[in-house]
Amino acid sequence: MANFKNFSLEGKNAWITGASYGIGFNIAKAFVEAGIDNIIFNDINEAALERGLANYKEAGIENVHGYVCDVTDENAVKALVEKIHAEVGKIDILVNNAGIIKRIPMHEMKRAEFQQVIDVDLVAPYIVSAAVLPEMMERREGKIINICSMMSELGRETVSAYAAAKGGLKMLTRNICSEYGEYNIQCNGIGPGYIATPQTAPLRERQADGSRHPFDSFICAKTPAGRWLDPSELGGPAVFLASKASDAVNGHVLYVDGGILAYIGKQP
Repeated sequence: MANFKNFSLEGKNAWITGASYGIGFNIAKAFVEAGIDNIIFNDINEAALERGLANYKEAGIENVHGYVCDVTDENAVKALVEKIHAEVGKIDILVNNAGIIKRIPMHEMKRAEFQQVIDVDLVAPYIVSAAVLPEMMERREGKIINICSMMSELGRETVSAYAAAKGGLKMLTRNICSEYGEYNIQCNGIGPGYIATPQTAPLRERQADGSRHPFDSFICAKTPAGRWLDPSELGGPAVFLASKASDAVNGHVLYVDGGILAYIGKQP
């Protein structure tokens, strides 16, 4: 049983971008349960940061350090890394979680809208990873977890920018592994399936006639588990990839999708 101590995050600090709520917040809670020393998170503005701090307080999480930072701003990210080192200490674990999606048919999407998704979902993980890598290299130890997507593997209507970004993030994950594995740095991804969050709640509400929302029926039919996933179910995979238990796992995307990517669907 002693080997299970490898899953402990005691003595570690984790920076999770955009972790005021949702997936990032649930990963933070799992890290706390695994014994993490400090959670660091950022959000785009003061109002979002305050909402995040309130969520952590409500959850009873004390060792939290919140900062305002736009992760697409390279200079701001570099300045924040220096501030974290001065105020909190080393960054052992980075989770590139901040992301956006715009559901617009490609032929109707403006270039600026496409670029914004690419900047937040792909360029920002490059900027933040590049900023934390030198100190990880110096210590010869570090974990980077990129929040990828099933759209790292699949396409779907109206998400051309998101799929392009998340496909690129999968390859950035593999390249960080290839370039920095010799420094004992592991970079892996998590590809969430369809998660039951407040943002997806309207898609899961019963219709006026009592029937299920068409998208709800579609997702449950395409998922072998037959249900939406709970955000907390990403916690275990995240702890694994953040801990010494995954020291030999590098350049991998762990899909936490209830089996969607393995499943062709039921015969009509």
